[in-house]
Amino acid sequence: MKKLLLRPPSLPSTRAPPHFPTSAATSLPEDFSSSIIRDKDLLGRSPVPQSINLRILELVDAGSVEPTSKLYAQLIKQCAQRSKPREGKLVHAHFLKSRFFDNPFFHISIIDMYCKCGSLVDASKALDGMPVKDTVAFTALITGYSRSDEPRSALELLPRMLGLGLKPNGFTFSSLFKACGAVGRLELGEQVHCFGVKLGCDGHVYVGSSLLDMYARCGKMDEACSVFDGLGSKNEVSWNALIAGHAREEDGEKALQRFWEMKRCGFEPTHFTYSSVFGVCASLGSIEQGKWIHALVIKSGQKGSSFLGNTLLDMYAKCGSIEDARKVFDQLERKDVISWNSMLTGCAQHGLAREAVRRFEGMLKLGVKPNQITFLCVLTACSHGGLLSEGERYFGLMKEYKIEPEVEHYVTMVDLLGRAGLLDRSQKFINEMPIRPTAAVWGALLGACRMHNNAELGQFAAERVIELDPHDSGPHTLLANIYASAGRWSDVARARKAMRASGVRKEPACSWVEIENSVHMFVANDESHPQVKEINQMWEEIHGKIKEAGYVPDTNYVLLRVDDEQERESKLQYHSEKLALAFALLNMPRGATIRIMKNIRMCGDCHCAIKLVSKVMEREIIVRDMNRFHHFSGGSCSCGDYW
Repeated sequence: MKKLLLRPPSLPSTRAPPHFPTSAATSLPEDFSSSIIRDKDLLGRSPVPQSINLRILELVDAGSVEPTSKLYAQLIKQCAQRSKPREGKLVHAHFLKSRFFDNPFFHISIIDMYCKCGSLVDASKALDGMPVKDTVAFTALITGYSRSDEPRSALELLPRMLGLGLKPNGFTFSSLFKACGAVGRLELGEQVHCFGVKLGCDGHVYVGSSLLDMYARCGKMDEACSVFDGLGSKNEVSWNALIAGHAREEDGEKALQRFWEMKRCGFEPTHFTYSSVFGVCASLGSIEQGKWIHALVIKSGQKGSSFLGNTLLDMYAKCGSIEDARKVFDQLERKDVISWNSMLTGCAQHGLAREAVRRFEGMLKLGVKPNQITFLCVLTACSHGGLLSEGERYFGLMKEYKIEPEVEHYVTMVDLLGRAGLLDRSQKFINEMPIRPTAAVWGALLGACRMHNNAELGQFAAERVIELDPHDSGPHTLLANIYASAGRWSDVARARKAMRASGVRKEPACSWVEIENSVHMFVANDESHPQVKEINQMWEEIHGKIKEAGYVPDTNYVLLRVDDEQERESKLQYHSEKLALAFALLNMPRGATIRIMKNIRMCGDCHCAIKLVSKVMEREIIVRDMNRFHHFSGGSCSCGDYW
């Protein structure tokens, strides 16, 4: 077992004054008020009834209503709250012709209104039209860009701002850090950080929260932790940023530690907090932690949003409890396309192809429009369940919904045909694809060749994968395994030599099991666990029982050249999932469901052995490998041996 240690946090070093990206000043091509008036004409021809705001403006035009600062402020506020940018343009036009034109407050409010309505081009024009520009106006537009899908534009505004002699404030820096994190510009973010320190704007909690989020999004968790620890006061936003950062870096253990620390410090988790930790529990397969945290959500009295419900559903499905996933799905007040996709994914992962098809058909009957992910989910389910005709029909159905297949859909179709043993059809499908096959496409064919022991086609597919992705160890390993199953040991040696020559390394197989909130990890022939003697004795006892029940070791899964048959059989007995299973049987209560996770595909011999263990030990055993879940019970598996 390995224990991961974090390096001690370090503060970013002080650097020279920042060098920001430059951009040409935006020019106003035409009179802005004229364009707004033209929009008014368009609105007048629209079949949509005019709103109260437009009626008020008509009364102002007629002289029936006196325009006041309070009136303009209220109209701008309503346009922002109701996201009505076209009405906002009309208000803007009136304002430009009013006696309040010189009031900077209204210019800033209009910029803010356009930003909240998503009309960033209009917001930029409004800034250009200001008679006197100030720091607050620039900050409003920078904030708008940082919250949109145009964060680079936020960064490009800073040199313009500095060129006018305007100094950023704390809110400006907060938005700039958000933009740097969104585009992954660590070097620029560090320069902005140094600039903020120079201006004394780094001490506020909202600035610090944005700063640590920037470092976390750029993968610099040591710096993020250092910023967090240095905050004079912390809030939910800073805790969320730190927890989400650990989650993104796949340091689930640290993310969960920070979550419980947040609770101990008296901070109430938000939906964003829970979403991050549910994602962590899903990646770790930690259902016990997930259930505890789910109970906290219920206890807190927070009304579950569809966003949180979807992450909870996904967590239960990925932790092996499809029953709990179904319950969460059924209890959702509002099921959006993401909810349906999460449920379909869960069905696919658990080998419930027929259920996935039923739910997909039900989704269509309810009028929920599928998207590209929906089709990918149902196609994956068909592939895992061997539903060839259904999969081909749904692939064709994408055209009816005007959804263009992406490479992932083609990969799934190659997998669908290949799993069914239709290797020639699978290769023909690849050759007729309208897009160039990727490494993943050829990899799907290679995986099918491994299942059906087709060395010749497997070699061809492996060469295509290696050509397109020379740093992937997968094709070398699969090809070596195909040769090993066929007893072609010279070819095995050649494949492994090619892998070493390319500098790629195979990921070592490991399995882990969670017991009482502690995760125990095993590799093949593991001697490092404190209970190693008891574990080995337990497996020897189990091995004897399943042999009496008909277990015959499948030595085709011995991927090393061993001539002695007895020695070949012994090589199979201490695979990582078997050790994890023996450990769980030693330490879990009688009758409790055993959940094991594995980082690569489970081997066929272990699959056969665990089926019989579930029968002779009368236990439900769930194994999650890199492809799917296997539910073992009573001597059979949910995959129907089609996997």
